Amino acid sequence: MGDSGTNQLRIDKLLWYLRLAPSRSLAQAMIEAGHIRLEGRRITRSSTLVHPGQHLVIPLGREVAVIRILTLPTRRGPAPEAQSCYTRLDDRAATSSNADAQTLPQA
Repeated sequence: MGDSGTNQLRIDKLLWYLRLAPSRSLAQAMIEAGHIRLEGRRITRSSTLVHPGQHLVIPLGREVAVIRILTLPTRRGPAPEAQSCYTRLDDRAATSSNADAQTLPQA
């Protein structure tokens, strides 16, 4: 049951490969609990297939990440390799810089 040669991957494997879940079983638990959205739909089956170009909404700690899949990974590699397979669409950097600007003392 190889995924090589196809342009799709099970969502539980994807979350684990992309290092968005620490283990495949935890990725499956997140999915089955309904915490993941694929193209706006709540996903509850770990066998759901994901394709490049699709969007995921994933809880990461205290924040929610919105990502677009650029390419499908072929393995669980190092973090930089995993991060090159997707792009974050949520504006967390701008949000944190706005928060910093609000906490600076006014002269």
